[in-house]
Amino acid sequence: MMNEKLTRKKNRKPKIVVIGGGTGLPVILAGLRAKNADVTAIVTVADDGGSSGDLRRQVNAVPPGDIRNVLVSLSDIPEMQKEIFQYRFAVEDQSLAGHSIGNLIISAMAEMKGNIYEAIQVLGKMMMIDGHVYPAAEEPLELHAVFKDGTQVSGESSIAKHRKMIDHVFVTKLDGSKDVKAARKVVSAILNADMVVLGPGSLYTSILPNLMIPEISDAIKKTQANVVYICNIMTQLGETENFSDANHLEVLHRHMNQKFVDTVLVNIGQVPENYIDTEKYDEYLVQVEHDFNGLKKEASMVISNDFLELRDNGVFHDKEKVVEELFKISFDVQYYGRKFETNIDTI
Repeated sequence: MMNEKLTRKKNRKPKIVVIGGGTGLPVILAGLRAKNADVTAIVTVADDGGSSGDLRRQVNAVPPGDIRNVLVSLSDIPEMQKEIFQYRFAVEDQSLAGHSIGNLIISAMAEMKGNIYEAIQVLGKMMMIDGHVYPAAEEPLELHAVFKDGTQVSGESSIAKHRKMIDHVFVTKLDGSKDVKAARKVVSAILNADMVVLGPGSLYTSILPNLMIPEISDAIKKTQANVVYICNIMTQLGETENFSDANHLEVLHRHMNQKFVDTVLVNIGQVPENYIDTEKYDEYLVQVEHDFNGLKKEASMVISNDFLELRDNGVFHDKEKVVEELFKISFDVQYYGRKFETNIDTI
């Protein structure tokens, strides 16, 4: 009977919600999709740089860039169609310079449907995505940072430029109102998940903008899902300079006014000296330092491994290794209960 119960639970698709933005999110989503998880992506809408920033200013659109990359990562359409969707116009193309076709399509669909939520659902069907994609909110948000010296700056793309220590961040609507609502189905997805994954991604500008939406914050505090944080490998210019892995968790918990991360994944692989192309990857500084005693104060379980992937003179998380660890956790969650208690560290 016990073996039958184990087999039945092991064969059920784990419900995994991944929250964030930037380049790390689609990589993890693609890996989870390949492992046949029931995946939901909740994507930040506070980006104001590049093509996404131009479109949100020109047509009052929700920034589409992170949404575009997530749709592609979960899509079953042929590679050629993905390449077309991702194609970015050259700098000499005047008004279209820097815009990707996918960004334009998402913005156009949002205008046709009257909102970004329905636009994403229609595009999800067209692109045959395996999973669910929801914006964190159904309107563009403004990210604000308050620095340790008391000064404040608005705009996601402006924060790092100041090179100041950040005290905290918060989000508003574009008119300054703090009455920010989560998009449809976001809260229910978090509450019904087996696992909620944060990161990898920029701490202050990719992860926290989602958590600063009150309904999302409340749902993460209430969920019985195991909440997993994938700690960044490198410190980031103007955001996490001189941070240890424990400092990342401390910031998350301080913003939410309670310890809510159950499990943290930490890379212990060493980045070779002078390996990174500092011109191409100019936002990354040095490898995040380890503070295992600090980590154990912040999370029930610390899982450390060589999660490092070195390619193109850049530093990335090894998708297969990270996803393998997430699936091990998800199996324990399904068998022992979603918010299982443990003090076991694999370091």
